[in-house]
Amino acid sequence: MAEILNLILIIGMLGSALLVVRVRGVVNAIVAFSAVGTFLTLLFLLLQAPDVALSEAAVGAVAVPMVLLISLAKIRSLLDDPTEAD
Repeated sequence: MAEILNLILIIGMLGSALLVVRVRGVVNAIVAFSAVGTFLTLLFLLLQAPDVALSEAAVGAVAVPMVLLISLAKIRSLLDDPTEAD
């Protein structure tokens, strides 16, 4: 059962990583990047590494995407045409 769950999480992580590269919008890529961090967090939990999972959840699934979204908002506020940031 654990092997099936491992496989599902790895496929989800790889699918999300492909979405990061393939989607057109910056916000969509950031959301997909956050999904990669979430799948990786769940994978670490399944592999019984709760300390690493907690670090990944804090950094990969929350902190980095928030920094990217905030920086995108700051860039858009500086542009004359905010759609240029897309």
